[in-house]
Amino acid sequence: LEKGDKILDLPCGRGRHSVFLNSQGFDVVGADLSRNSIHAAKVYENDTLKFYVHDMRDQINQRYNAIFNLFTSFGYFQDDNTNIGILKNFKNALKKNGFLIIDFLNIEYLKQNLIFGESFIKNGIHFHIERQIKDGFLIKNISFEADGEKHNYLEKIRAFNLQNIVSFAEQTNLKITNVFGDYDLSPFNDKKSERLILILE
Repeated sequence: LEKGDKILDLPCGRGRHSVFLNSQGFDVVGADLSRNSIHAAKVYENDTLKFYVHDMRDQINQRYNAIFNLFTSFGYFQDDNTNIGILKNFKNALKKNGFLIIDFLNIEYLKQNLIFGESFIKNGIHFHIERQIKDGFLIKNISFEADGEKHNYLEKIRAFNLQNIVSFAEQTNLKITNVFGDYDLSPFNDKKSERLILILE
């Protein structure tokens, strides 16, 4: 990538990766389904950093030199065709010779190292987290009490392995050029790598 190139960070959450990429000289758009996250991210906007509400299942109308899909932000949907459709949206939004980065968890490593339950206190609030792999999903249940009210959140993401994503890429006419196993970009090992990071063109 060269300075001034256009990057899409999707989904961007509250924009931390978008802000960093923009600080490196890139023209960045951050997009996310959550209106609250985009509202929080908009405080960082400038001439070359913009944030929008966008659903990954919808067509992307601009073209980018690169699209970043970071920190396990793929595989939200039960139906494979929906997840493949998201990859098609990404592919159609890439400029010629553009590339897509998917940063996903390594489910094979996680199966051997899953922490099923943990409790901790953060900012005076006691959190309890339970995890399980069931019916092809990684499921995380988060519960805590704040201001006298009990809160419970359920996160579910498809337990995709490398072969699953390779198959999806083939169906989308995306070419996988690199597969890394961590943020130091070490070679991927399905038993030892904590992450599954793919570069697709």
